[in-house]
Amino acid sequence: MHQSLRLGTIAGIRVGVNWSVLLIMFLLAQVLAITVIPRAAPAASGAVAWLLGVAGAVVLLLSLLAHEMAHALVARAYGVQVEQVTLWLLGGAAELGQEPPSARADLLIAGAGPVASAVLAAGFGGLAAGLAEARAPAGVVAVCSWLSGINLLLAAFNLLPGAPLDGGRVLRAALWRWRGDRNWAAIAAARAGRALGLGLIVLGAAQLVFAGLLGGLWLALVGWFLVSAASSEANTARYRAQLGGVPVSEVMNASPTYADPDRSVAQVVADVVEAPDGGIVALRAIDGRPAGLVRLRELARVPEAERIGTPVSRVARPVSALPVIEAAEPLADVAATVLRSGTALVVDHGALVGVLGPADVTRAMERSALHRPGPGSPR
Repeated sequence: MHQSLRLGTIAGIRVGVNWSVLLIMFLLAQVLAITVIPRAAPAASGAVAWLLGVAGAVVLLLSLLAHEMAHALVARAYGVQVEQVTLWLLGGAAELGQEPPSARADLLIAGAGPVASAVLAAGFGGLAAGLAEARAPAGVVAVCSWLSGINLLLAAFNLLPGAPLDGGRVLRAALWRWRGDRNWAAIAAARAGRALGLGLIVLGAAQLVFAGLLGGLWLALVGWFLVSAASSEANTARYRAQLGGVPVSEVMNASPTYADPDRSVAQVVADVVEAPDGGIVALRAIDGRPAGLVRLRELARVPEAERIGTPVSRVARPVSALPVIEAAEPLADVAATVLRSGTALVVDHGALVGVLGPADVTRAMERSALHRPGPGSPR
C-alpha cells in the first residue's frame, strides 16, 4: 500500500497514511456529526457536533493504527521484518518483509490485531460508562460508546475466516499446523476469502436494489477488495509453491543496457543497437539510483532529427510509474506484479542493480517445473 504521507516511526516502524484516509475520515466525522451525536444530544450545536465528530474520527484512526501496530510488534517479536504500517480507506495494513517462521507465529501475529481492537472496545465502553455516571456531556459519552462499538465490530469482522482478513490468517495457521503445508493452507484460506468477498458483494447489491440502502455500496466495495486481495494471495501462494524461496537476484537481468537520464536519445539508440539484448534501457542516476526505463519502440517514436537534442529521460517511463523491487525479495512475492505490470527495476539498498521482466519470471517457473516430480514419479 502506497504511503501518501509519512507520519513518522513507532518502535522503529515507518507509519504513514494513504490519501484515501481523508475520505474515510470525512465519512466517519459526518456519521458522528449528523447522526450519532444529534441523537444523543439534540441540544448540541452543529459546530459542537462536527468538532466531536472530527475528534471521534481521529481517535478511530488511532485505534486502527493500534490494531496494525499490534500485528507489527508481535511479528517483530518473532523475528519477522516489518516494512511499514499504512492506514487507508478500508482500514490499515502492516506490511511484513517475510513470512512467519511457524504456524504458531502466524496465529499469534494474526490474532494480535483483533485482540487489540477488543481491548480498545472494552476500554472505550468503560470510559463511556464512567463519563455517563459522572454526568459528562451526552455528546462525549455518545462518541465513546460509538468508538467502543466500532472497535468491537472491527475485531469481529476481522475474525471472519477468509484471507486477507485476520480470521483468514488464523485459518491459514490452523490448516498449516494440521497439514504441515503452508502454501496449501494459504491457498485454502484465500479461497475462503474469495467466497466471503463474493457473499458480501451479493449482500451489498441486494441491500442496494431491494432495500434502497446506500450502505450496500460500501459492503460491495469491501467484498470486491476481499475478492481481489484473496486472489492475489492465492496466486502468491502458488508461485511460492512453485518457486520456493528463490530471490529476485538469481533470476533478474543484472546486465541490461544502462544509461544516464541526461544522455541524448541518439546516444542511447546507438547503445541499444550495439547491446546483445537491445530493446530495453534502464536509466541510472549518477548516485546509482533508478531514474526510469525506456524501450526501443519508445525511442523509435522520437523523430530522427530531434534525437540529438532530446534527453532520454523525456521519453522514458519515470520510476513512479514502474514496479521497484528489492534484489533480496523472494521472486514468488513479486511474480504476479511483474507478470501483470511488466518489467520492474531491481534495487539493492536503493541502488539500481538490474531489471526483472515477465520473460525472466516465466523462465524461472519453467526451470522450476523441470525439477518437480511428475505424475507417478517416486517421492
